[in-house]
Amino acid sequence: MPAPQVTTHANDPLERERTHLSSSRAALRAMREDVEALDIKDVTANWVNAAVLERQIEDRITALADLAHTPLFFGRLDYAHAPAADQAEGAEGERFYIGRRHVHDADGDPMVIDWRAPVSQPFYRASKKEPMDVRMRRRFGYTGGDLTAYEDEDLTDTAAADQASKLLQAEIERPRVGPMRDIVATIQPEQDEIVRAGIGGTVCVQGAPGTGKTAVGLHRVAYLLYAHRERLARTGTLVIGPNRSFLHYIEQVLPALGELNVAQATVDDLVAHVEVRGTDSATAARIKGDARMAEVLRRAVRSGVAMPQEPVVVVRGSRRWRVPAYEIEEIVRELLGRDIRYGAAREALPQRIAHAVLVRMEQAGEAPDDRVQDAVARNAAVKAAVKEVWPAVDPAKLVLRLLSDAEFLAEHAEGVLSAEEQAEVLWAKPARGVKSAKWSAADAVLIDEAADLVARTPSLGHVVLDEAQDLSPMQYRAVGRRCTTGSATILGDLAQGTTPWATSSWEEALTHLGKPEAAVEELTQGFRVPREVIAYASRLLPAIAPGLAEATSVREAAGDFSVRPVAAGELDGAVVAACRESLAREGSTGLIAADARIAALGALLAEAGLPYLAPGEETTAEARLTLVPASLAKGLEYDYVVLDEPAAVVSGEPDERTGLRRLYVALTRAVSGLTVLHAEALPGQLG
Repeated sequence: MPAPQVTTHANDPLERERTHLSSSRAALRAMREDVEALDIKDVTANWVNAAVLERQIEDRITALADLAHTPLFFGRLDYAHAPAADQAEGAEGERFYIGRRHVHDADGDPMVIDWRAPVSQPFYRASKKEPMDVRMRRRFGYTGGDLTAYEDEDLTDTAAADQASKLLQAEIERPRVGPMRDIVATIQPEQDEIVRAGIGGTVCVQGAPGTGKTAVGLHRVAYLLYAHRERLARTGTLVIGPNRSFLHYIEQVLPALGELNVAQATVDDLVAHVEVRGTDSATAARIKGDARMAEVLRRAVRSGVAMPQEPVVVVRGSRRWRVPAYEIEEIVRELLGRDIRYGAAREALPQRIAHAVLVRMEQAGEAPDDRVQDAVARNAAVKAAVKEVWPAVDPAKLVLRLLSDAEFLAEHAEGVLSAEEQAEVLWAKPARGVKSAKWSAADAVLIDEAADLVARTPSLGHVVLDEAQDLSPMQYRAVGRRCTTGSATILGDLAQGTTPWATSSWEEALTHLGKPEAAVEELTQGFRVPREVIAYASRLLPAIAPGLAEATSVREAAGDFSVRPVAAGELDGAVVAACRESLAREGSTGLIAADARIAALGALLAEAGLPYLAPGEETTAEARLTLVPASLAKGLEYDYVVLDEPAAVVSGEPDERTGLRRLYVALTRAVSGLTVLHAEALPGQLG
């Protein structure tokens, strides 16, 4: 494979490609101007239609924006043969430019093909062993928005050995400032298989650090919106991340791919039925997050149902219609046996009682219709009976009672939770009401479960769940409720589970999610973390995730990696010096430390005259240093990482395994270089 070609001669290929780029940008501007010029005054019947259409036009205009520093196309495919319908003797194959979105000229002929289109797939999948009718694949190199290089790969030359693409490697290793970038130009075959998997099934991706699992999940959303736009426009899509900092970091990826209407949330956002102001002990949180709590709540929700003791007498005009208690009891038991939602059964009960009345009317020779049945269902006697037999349930009040009333909890947790577990989750000081209660995050998930037992949670078309290894079984259930009739993409790494309730296997997690049939795919080839860094971090795997495959890195550059012991009392100075050293290079720097060290390090950086950002704040050319608590490092990446005192990161967690997992996360955030500074002894697992 030739090295990237750079030339300034007008007749050379690079100049022709630059001309095509200029023409494509002009065509994109024309497409945008055509949309901007649309006049909808005479095509809308009313103001509602006009508002909807205007919003759609605004979205289309935004999607057609030409991002100056984002390559409009990044590759080219030259096919060996033209389509059969176009073939003439000696005809050459078609040529397609692959980019982030479709661009066509004034005649409607494509100038750039969307990377998600079927014709683009060989750009990611074709090889000399399986060329997929591609004669030549060309990659383009950019500086800013200017096309500066190209690189050709002849897929017909099967005798030549495969060589790594220098432009591809350069794009992967390019310094990063700002939010997360898309990987549309660098998607690998194993990643592309996941991205283009059908919408019908759920996919779980176990991905080691640097394998691009988050980017794969986001590009999968973009692909599904392309392939199933109408379906997902009706049912909706959602990306769920671990925290707001993470969501802010990834929020520009989908808009860069032309997708503007994908909602993002954390699990806490999904279950925000009450204000969270309290915290649980690790033990209490683990019990509240256990799937057994679903059975406790199911029993508690149904506990108010009582068998009728009196008949229902409905007066209509001069007639009285009597439904005996035993008949109402049969209806109640049937509804309980059907195991439908509590609220749906409560709504059905008055109609069933009314139907029993109508049967008596018909037996007496009357001919009542549906309006009569509805009127009977609204009768005061029927409503009073329903209130007595099947009372309304407020989910928050129900959970409040469970956590405040030891007898009520014991009644419904019998045989499910031990007495010790019940005592652990009970509040020491019961709250007076829902608003005054100091709810914890785990309590909010319980309320969400109870709310779903009362009324079905609406389901979306597709949900992406990132950093999924950290969820409790009850949180998995909360996410699963949002995609019961849709599909999901589950992303995570068992080795990075840093909560006391982190899942031990994807099979277990998928069962709680309600998707036990999901396919589990494993990504072990790293594209981000340097080889030496991932090898060093992998020393922790036997202790934190036995049996998990060790990640490898395809990075040719070894990266800058050093572990520096310093004398006690000299750590602070060494940290400042290491930050200055990293900032002298191009790209971003993350200073990662145990949460307890953050305040002191913030003061230290300020005293040293080094401005810094908090996680989630966007790095710029002027502000490239971010101070990162170890608890928020997951999912983030920096060109250079300075890791402060690994022993403190480990000891900052409630147990050693969780601490070592937190350290594993911190060690694998670097793209180009990692400096580990320690005054205390390193954990023994690092050898």
